[in-house]
Amino acid sequence: MKNLSVYLMLLGFAVFTGATFNLGKYAVGYFSPASAAAWRFGIAAIVLFLILIVSEGVKKTTLSRNLAAYAALGIIGVFGFNTLFFTGLKYTSPINGALIMGTNPILTSVLALFLLKEKLTKQRMAGTGFAFIGVVLVITQGSLETLMSLSFSKGDLIILGGNLCWANYGVLGRKWVKDSSSLETTAYPMLIGAAALIAVSLFSRPPAETPHIPLGGWGAILFMAICTTVLGYLWWNLGIRKIGAGKTSLFFNLVPVVTMIISAMTGTSITYPQLLGVGCVILGVLTASGVLSLFNPKTESHVYPEAAKIK
Repeated sequence: MKNLSVYLMLLGFAVFTGATFNLGKYAVGYFSPASAAAWRFGIAAIVLFLILIVSEGVKKTTLSRNLAAYAALGIIGVFGFNTLFFTGLKYTSPINGALIMGTNPILTSVLALFLLKEKLTKQRMAGTGFAFIGVVLVITQGSLETLMSLSFSKGDLIILGGNLCWANYGVLGRKWVKDSSSLETTAYPMLIGAAALIAVSLFSRPPAETPHIPLGGWGAILFMAICTTVLGYLWWNLGIRKIGAGKTSLFFNLVPVVTMIISAMTGTSITYPQLLGVGCVILGVLTASGVLSLFNPKTESHVYPEAAKIK
């Protein structure tokens, strides 16, 4: 219960991020992938930096110590992830994109195992296995022939690449950044990543000229900037600091559930493989989190020894 507020924040992250797949698909109808990401993170970076100045100030010692780490995280977790995210959404559905991100706990857990020495319990391995099965069902649309031939959608593979960037962002941030607050760890990489996105967007041509973009398009960008990016990144980094990268990543499994609900509400037809995939993802979340005790659950401090040191 001592981490209840953290879990609620991560639940909010899952809701906002789930909505982002639908909003991102809508936005790339008016913005190029690079310009959509640039607007989103340009706004978010300014807001976060202002919050940092007011609440904590600029600590030159922390900044100089972690500058290289902040730059790497900005390129990997902001520029890399979001370039691939918006590009992938041009070629695949929001539901597929969100469910592919369900592999994030698997990628994060494997990286955390080798880089952070976080232990893998049978409970978490079973949970991530269920989630992986769900993602495979969605990518292949339940077709064994597609799986065997490895003929996946281009958009699905691009989203999968973005997912790998996101997993590295979480784990490498925990490994590289020293004596930095969650706000600093979020704001500085975002400034660097946003600058890179803006630079690339100058050479891209959007589907619609800026004066002809409807209010809905700008509203989607603003929601993704403030809710998903500012609040989402802050809550995600706080979760990693408090309960560990592996356990935090489990909340990404809830993202496709939100995306599917929104898609259904907006009239998108849902396929049986997608429904079955979501079911596997939910089962994976319940299993890995210990709600379904298929094995003897481990205590949080044993599974995440580093998390127990953080007060």
